[in-house]
Amino acid sequence: MNEEAIKQSAGILALTRVRNRKIDGLPDEFRPADQAEAYQVQEQLHSLLNESGFGKRVGYKIGCTTPVMQNFLGIANPCAGGVFNTSTNYVATTVDFAKYSHPGVECEIAAFIGADLVPDDRGFTRESVAPAVKALFGAIEIVDDRWTDYKTVDTPSLIADDFFASGIVLSQPTPAKDAPDLANAVGHMTINGQRVGQGTTGDILGHPFEALAWLANSLAARGKHLVEGEIVMLGSVVETRWVTPGDEVAIDIEGVGGALVKFV
Repeated sequence: MNEEAIKQSAGILALTRVRNRKIDGLPDEFRPADQAEAYQVQEQLHSLLNESGFGKRVGYKIGCTTPVMQNFLGIANPCAGGVFNTSTNYVATTVDFAKYSHPGVECEIAAFIGADLVPDDRGFTRESVAPAVKALFGAIEIVDDRWTDYKTVDTPSLIADDFFASGIVLSQPTPAKDAPDLANAVGHMTINGQRVGQGTTGDILGHPFEALAWLANSLAARGKHLVEGEIVMLGSVVETRWVTPGDEVAIDIEGVGGALVKFV
């Protein structure tokens, strides 16, 4: 894609987001051919969303880091999107269902980055990113299906549109030094008091910091890096659940924290 096509593609996606309308798919001439082009469109989309009142990007979400989500979406590799300050909430919140096209929820663990992760020629590993994590959160990701039928949409287009990202709710922070063994911490989600899913943080590529290392390497390949103060959603341990008006969603990551959101 040339620069103009990237701008046009991002413009279509931004307008869809601003108007809260579904889209069948991107026109052929503005559809990213691969994931590299998709992230170029996504970066332009972030600029347009910032100009349109969505606020500043304050971090990232990573999707498809667990078998349950890879099977759910039929995508075998992690995919990243942006997190914005205007849609970042803490502990317990109420959101307007009408703000979304088709909202869903996921149970995640998130990391607060306490130091820049500047790339070098060695690449990042689970061990090398760990010292940069200052705190951890149990988290709800609010996703939004902005497509007429997402099952028919190609992966690069999903990535270009932030991979369903729409908002987050974070628990109280737990200092990383006080966190449980993240290879097997249990996470679960309830909707209206009924448990709808459970998994472990070890489902996230074997350890959540493997997902963080993947993102750090992915950003490095694009000439970027994680910076101090950013938040990274590391992936859902349960399958996405679509919600309806009035639903109250709660999650808990054992030893890390819990969060709640109600759709009204």
